[in-house]
Amino acid sequence: MDKHIKKYFPVFVLPTLLAFTIGFIAPFLLGIYLSFCKFTTVTDAKWVGISNYLKIASDKTFGHAFWYTTAFTVVSVILINVLAFAVAMALTRKIRGTNLFRTVFFMPNLIGGIILGYVWQLLLNAILLNFNRTLTYSSKYGFWGLVILMCWQQIGYMMIIYIAGIQNIPGELLEAAQIDGANKREILQKIIIPMVMPSITICTFLTLTNSFKLFDQNLALTNGEPSNMSEMLALNIYNTFYSRVGWEGVGQAKAVVFFLLVALIAIVQMRLTRTKEVEQ
Repeated sequence: MDKHIKKYFPVFVLPTLLAFTIGFIAPFLLGIYLSFCKFTTVTDAKWVGISNYLKIASDKTFGHAFWYTTAFTVVSVILINVLAFAVAMALTRKIRGTNLFRTVFFMPNLIGGIILGYVWQLLLNAILLNFNRTLTYSSKYGFWGLVILMCWQQIGYMMIIYIAGIQNIPGELLEAAQIDGANKREILQKIIIPMVMPSITICTFLTLTNSFKLFDQNLALTNGEPSNMSEMLALNIYNTFYSRVGWEGVGQAKAVVFFLLVALIAIVQMRLTRTKEVEQ
């Protein structure tokens, strides 16, 4: 069997590897090269060194977008994971209709981000109009609008992962803790949370990266208004590339910096949470 696997391994791997190279590796490497160039199309790129990266440092909109995105990510990651875990705990108890509730909570994740953005824009603006406000009145309104939208979309998906983790906890372990006199809080802190740390690692990684890369919802909900004050990093890069003449190279350089930031944050998060798994 091993001989046949080794013999036909290249036949099965080559198409996937070729598609991955054409669709990801080649554009990624080209993008890094273009971040050091001034261009309008790929064919007229001229090498300008690190000048594009130096322009990023002087671009106040990028700095504001970074801190705005960071604040949004911190709030979203905490809210989504806490609420998803709470819902998962409730739906793993023996109550009627749990399968229906799981389906209903998961359904928002199936809706496209751009559609969600426009739907929630109508809903939230309708509420705010009672106070003579709109989502674009202040960046604070846009911020919390995005948080509400992100929570509504992501909680159901993370809930499913937490439910899988909770259901994998041996029942004998929980029964033994109850026999030993542990109360509900102690069981939660000492048994349930440590045992679902792999699920916490996955959910934290997904919510962190999804929040940091948010684009569709930001575009549909506020489009960065007012005056780019509710603009997140992905939208800032998009606007730099497509809306500022002569700044295509700067937009590409921002995309490279953005990739490095997300990769670094994700790696640090994975190491921290996996360390907790080992300790437990």
